[in-house]
Amino acid sequence: MIDYLAEMAAVEAQKVADLAGPGIGSYDDVANILPSDYSSLLTPKETQVAIFEVKNYMEANLCKELNLIMTQVPLIVDSTSGMNDLLDRDGSRTPIGFHIKNDHDKHPVEAEVVQAATKWKRYALKQYGMGVGEGLVTDMKAVRKDYFLDHDHSAYVDQWDWELVMTPEQRSLAFLKEVVLKIWKVLKGAERHVQEKFPQLANSKYPNLPEELKFIHAEEILEQHPDLPRKERETRIAREHGAVFIIGIGWTLKDGHPHEMRAADYDDWVTETEEDGRKLHGLNGDILVWNSVTCRRHELSSMGIRVNAETLKKQLELTGQTDFLQQPYHQGIVTGDLPLSVGGGIGQSRTYMLLLKKAHIGEVSVTVWPQVFKDMCKEKNIHVLE
Repeated sequence: MIDYLAEMAAVEAQKVADLAGPGIGSYDDVANILPSDYSSLLTPKETQVAIFEVKNYMEANLCKELNLIMTQVPLIVDSTSGMNDLLDRDGSRTPIGFHIKNDHDKHPVEAEVVQAATKWKRYALKQYGMGVGEGLVTDMKAVRKDYFLDHDHSAYVDQWDWELVMTPEQRSLAFLKEVVLKIWKVLKGAERHVQEKFPQLANSKYPNLPEELKFIHAEEILEQHPDLPRKERETRIAREHGAVFIIGIGWTLKDGHPHEMRAADYDDWVTETEEDGRKLHGLNGDILVWNSVTCRRHELSSMGIRVNAETLKKQLELTGQTDFLQQPYHQGIVTGDLPLSVGGGIGQSRTYMLLLKKAHIGEVSVTVWPQVFKDMCKEKNIHVLE
């Protein structure tokens, strides 16, 4: 009995630790997961050409499938606007802030580097005069200083951040799935396109993405693997299906934990839904795939139907953050001044890494890495850009 209780306590502790944030956690662990028999299928020069083949395809076809236009996006925002993305509800990942003295400090500005453009995009829909069924996509760059830097997490973040105006009647799982499948179509098309340009990427050692995307709820995954922490549950399900969209990220599941911590003021994770007679929660989710190079789960995108006035208040109450309601962004939702929308972010470097069959995100983006990691990559025949 004592051994059983100790085992359950260890499982619980691991589940809690798994909510702390992204990244593997130690470079001993990273060394064990980097492939030992890796050789890039593309030269460094070919890699650069291939990156922009994927980039141009993705941007053109996201616009086509979702009726979006490319727009400008901020790198910095006013600290008092409430526009920046805190990523997690616990405040563990904070933005880089700085003081702009401006006019000899007579008219200063307190600014932050964006962590994502999630909230700004909803404001931008109004600013650009978007109507129902219209939207935007951005070439977003951000800095996330609190990440653990591993093979697929860097402090530099690039995303196709997109947002689409919707109606109240479209706030449903059916509409969410419709949008997700359009994005999956674009990702599969990008894979085919880059392999036409570089046939060596069609390599049997690293199978292509599956044609079909599996939809599954976070609660269902927990029921299948109740004793596993979140990342291991995701690993099992991604390996089994090849590509999944996990629904309902943020709502507290039956084990007392959310599948993953998710901020309370953009995605709707509280709305009750029903599938096959089951009561579930959440109108958001993540696309995860199985990466055959790293032999690990690989997150490509996070997205969701955004909160309305009712669900914003409810989620902020659940997270103890109702003071946010005084900020301009949140007031815009409460008053209905900002449009209802669905939106998300697709990791650019994550997508390049996957489609170009790379072992490390640093092979497709230029950023900073600790020397211990650069040395480790060199030993593993991984060419990290500098």
